[in-house]
Amino acid sequence: MISTLLTTFAADGPEVRVAPSDVLQIGGITITNSILYGWISMAIIIVLLIVVAHRVTVKPKGGLIQFIEAGVEFITKLVEGVFDDKSKGTKYVPFFVTLFFFLLLNNWFGLIPGVGEAFTSGGNPLLRPFTADLNGTLAAGIVTMLFVYYSSIRESGGFGKYLRHFFIGSPLNPLYLVIGLLEMLTDLTRLFSLSLRLFLNVTIGEIVIAVFAYLGHAVAPLTALPFTLIELFIGALQAYIFTVLSLMYLAIAVNHAHDTSEEHMLDHDNLTEPAKAETMKLRPGEA
Repeated sequence: MISTLLTTFAADGPEVRVAPSDVLQIGGITITNSILYGWISMAIIIVLLIVVAHRVTVKPKGGLIQFIEAGVEFITKLVEGVFDDKSKGTKYVPFFVTLFFFLLLNNWFGLIPGVGEAFTSGGNPLLRPFTADLNGTLAAGIVTMLFVYYSSIRESGGFGKYLRHFFIGSPLNPLYLVIGLLEMLTDLTRLFSLSLRLFLNVTIGEIVIAVFAYLGHAVAPLTALPFTLIELFIGALQAYIFTVLSLMYLAIAVNHAHDTSEEHMLDHDNLTEPAKAETMKLRPGEA
């Protein structure tokens, strides 16, 4: 009996799609269902946040506005708290707040009824969650890491100084050189780590919901509801993890640059007066 049930389930089970499907062509460019829904989601997010921004008042309000304000305040404190210099962290608040809400709402929009197999075009689902597509999460990872690298290099004062934070000592020491090169290699894998973690969690959740909806048949909403609620939590958790990890990658480089600058200032303060005078002479643009 069990083998019969398994055979039946395998032969006529829920259709699980991991790869995105082509739904239309624009100027010779293929648009997939995940890109299409990503555009729709971004439009909704932009309009939603603009409306909320215009309705924010000094006196707190309830509902959606309070939820957005709480999220912004939470990420703001998180960003400012990881930097040694709080003023530096303040500069990066807009980016990480935007990143968090973009991922959070895209994860949640993928759970809206009708997204998936409900509407089809040419036999393929018309809408697919943007973060359930590896191309989508990879794009988010590339944009995020480019921002992190650019900001890290700028805060460090140049590419060469940025590379210094990978080495715990002089690169002339073979041991420190090997450790530094391994750190660089690890740093390059962060892009794939961020992308795969988000993609796999969202996709697996989508598959679990589809399986239990299929098992429920007529009462599919009831059998899938507990897992949908779990996915709401997981979607928020993954948006938080993606944001925190990206933030930490930036903070490590920026704090290292700040510590190096402080050490240089302390070394200068410990110089004798004749040495300080000689140092001042070496500074370009100063008499």
